[in-house]
Amino acid sequence: MTEVVAALIWRGERFLICQRPAHKARGLLWEFAGGKLEPGETMTQALTRECQEELGVTVIPGKIFFQTVHEYADLTIRLTLFHSTLPHGEPQLLEHNALRWITVQEIDQYPFCPADQAILQKLKMQKPIFP
Repeated sequence: MTEVVAALIWRGERFLICQRPAHKARGLLWEFAGGKLEPGETMTQALTRECQEELGVTVIPGKIFFQTVHEYADLTIRLTLFHSTLPHGEPQLLEHNALRWITVQEIDQYPFCPADQAILQKLKMQKPIFP
């Protein structure tokens, strides 16, 4: 099983989503910023590193918002999504095709990766608490 971490970054009532590059698996689908753990990393270390690599910003991981296991045809992942804060800086388009700040009400306008579906349902069902 592949361990994957991701960031739920809020800006007021909007949260950040990223569109995968066309040439990667699940190309052009939307997801949360993050990625796979490297050997010896903790989840929070991996999340900080991935956001620096993908967005050029330093996030501060907080509490876990949701954890799920998803089986794709090519791999099985355990995805852990952390509430994360962005104390300064603006996310940059370093690896993704596009970035968007969306509201919970706009979720259905974007085709997300299948592993994110349970997370999106939880977001839709609860009143968001903005960190």
